[in-house]
Amino acid sequence: MKLSSCGIDCDACEIGTEKGCRGCFAIKGQPFWANEETCELYACAAEKSIPHCGGCGLFPCAMLEEWAAGENGERIDNLRKLNEPEKQE
Repeated sequence: MKLSSCGIDCDACEIGTEKGCRGCFAIKGQPFWANEETCELYACAAEKSIPHCGGCGLFPCAMLEEWAAGENGERIDNLRKLNEPEKQE
């Protein structure tokens, strides 16, 4: 699974596939929908030198929760999974 810095599953994103989006890391947070502006979630993570919002001490912050509103918590869950330690058998 290739995730954006805010937890979107890029491999499952139909809109990104249709628009030719290569993922926020490849396009430095300047998605097709932002009119040449940098995504504020990507910019926040980059400013903190963390790879994704899940690595932030404020996770999940109000900004991420606002961006994730209207979905079933999928992107936040994706980021939580990145933070889970590998299960030892």
